[in-house]
Amino acid sequence: MSPHDPPTLLVLYGSQTGTAQDTAQRLARQAQRRRVQVCLSPLDGYNVAELISESLVVFVCSTTGQGEPPDNMKNFWRFLFRKSLPVGSLSRLDCAVLGLGDSSYPKFNFVAKKLHKRLQQLGACTLLPVGLADDQHDLGSDAVVDPWLQAFWDKVLSLYPTLRNVLPLREDEPLPPSFTFHFLDGVSEQTEDRLWTDPPSSAPSPSQPFPARMLSNRRVTEASHFQDVRLIEFDITHSHMEFTAGDVVMMRPRNSAEDVRQFCELLRLRPDSVFTLSATGSAAVPSRLPRPCTVRHLVESYLDVAAVPRRSFFELLASFASNELERDKLAEFSSAAGQDELHGYCNRPRRTALEVLADFPHTTAELKADYLLDLFPEIQPRSFSIASSLQAHPNRLHILVAVVQYRTKLYRPRRGLCSSWLASLDPAEGEVSVPLWVKKGSLRFPVQKERPVIMVGPGTGVAPFRAALQERIAEGKTANVLFFGCRSESKDFYFRTEWEDMRSAGHLVLFTAFSRDQEEKVYVQHRVRENAALLWDLVANQNACFYIAGNAKQMPASVRDALKEVFQQEGRLTAEQAQEMLEAMERTGRFQSETWS
Repeated sequence: MSPHDPPTLLVLYGSQTGTAQDTAQRLARQAQRRRVQVCLSPLDGYNVAELISESLVVFVCSTTGQGEPPDNMKNFWRFLFRKSLPVGSLSRLDCAVLGLGDSSYPKFNFVAKKLHKRLQQLGACTLLPVGLADDQHDLGSDAVVDPWLQAFWDKVLSLYPTLRNVLPLREDEPLPPSFTFHFLDGVSEQTEDRLWTDPPSSAPSPSQPFPARMLSNRRVTEASHFQDVRLIEFDITHSHMEFTAGDVVMMRPRNSAEDVRQFCELLRLRPDSVFTLSATGSAAVPSRLPRPCTVRHLVESYLDVAAVPRRSFFELLASFASNELERDKLAEFSSAAGQDELHGYCNRPRRTALEVLADFPHTTAELKADYLLDLFPEIQPRSFSIASSLQAHPNRLHILVAVVQYRTKLYRPRRGLCSSWLASLDPAEGEVSVPLWVKKGSLRFPVQKERPVIMVGPGTGVAPFRAALQERIAEGKTANVLFFGCRSESKDFYFRTEWEDMRSAGHLVLFTAFSRDQEEKVYVQHRVRENAALLWDLVANQNACFYIAGNAKQMPASVRDALKEVFQQEGRLTAEQAQEMLEAMERTGRFQSETWS
């Protein structure tokens, strides 16, 4: 490539929870500071056919669930892996791939590794080894991202020596905002999210969710139990929603009225002020915001002010600070050397962006509204396993929600945004509707009637298996085994009467593990070992499928180990053969897991 002016840098990202998007935005800001032309886009927002004429591209992508690409790069993924693409079609392209992953999942950074390999197959020149950031690292993904970005710019400077002569913008000079706010007088807002008023003709989607009426919001743990868990029922009549066992429902939570009030106070904004937005560069104005929009709607439904802020938040704040003490602290939190300090202040105690603003009052007072969408990411959709089947509950959708609340060294308890918001909604006090859409889940259940299914679902992990049991029993599939675990038979034994009814009808074999009801703790993996003969017969002789769902801490690995011990004990296999058998089951879809952290 000729050592002339650098081409436009294209930064494409695939992001599920916003982390890859944040990293891509960080790279784009670094380009702006170096006065390099840059274009930023989600992968599915880019016309992939144009890739053959690009010169310099960075792909930033995460991996979801079981090695799947994020939703906003699925179309790109399908296109790129077409067999018909000619081998040398990307020979003009210089590129690099940065992956964001979590090594506690088996398919760590699978998407980034596979993309890197595919780009090389198509003739692209990869400037750097694929970056494999790991959320499990003490300092999070930045431990890999920082040096990788530095190496990327070193490479770009060697390819385009003229860049060395460019004087970059200083770190403390704010970049222009992505959007400009135009406040309007005497205009009433068009508030609600874009929801249907007429019965829709197609299935709901992220851009057009269905406003499902909440019918009930019932606590299913005993009143004295430390954990508040809700069974929530929605009416989805006329929604065109279709789902099967294993699918998930998506929703966007809202910030609490108290957080909205405090945010507006700190930033000296009037909640009822009405504004429109215009883009200052190539970024599109968010289509989800009504035009015009109130400050209240923006803060309540769009800006993620109650999340733990990322490092980019501190970088941006530092560029506005004029108070010396605050500026020095923000600069430290923004630097590579200050990451341990930042983790101690922010990530470990789970301090929210709103609490950070309160800690930096001088800087907060100087914030301009124009920068709000640069400072705060968009509230991301949350997913819940659907806990009911349309065959048992037509026009209804159930979810089982553990209300997240825990303490850190901070005075106020930490609360999960979505679960706390859902728990606060009470249909007994007036009509409540929640905008929903449905997405295919990763669990797939067998179509063959006789094929047995073994399900291990402790705690709220049992939700997809309730849907599966309702669906399977309605279809006459009665070879079902469920391992359910919780703390106490009297406090958090979800759906007890339903399981007992299924059992007495001969439709379910149930094993329970109540970890705290006796001296020694008993978990689902212990029950798996105890029933080795039955499980071996089901798996080896009856071709059963085995499923795990629940919290991703130790449980999935412990259950896998227990199952391998069953294979060794009952099937007389060596440890290696048991491992191979489990891997073969995974490859053929006979062993599936859906876990969350």
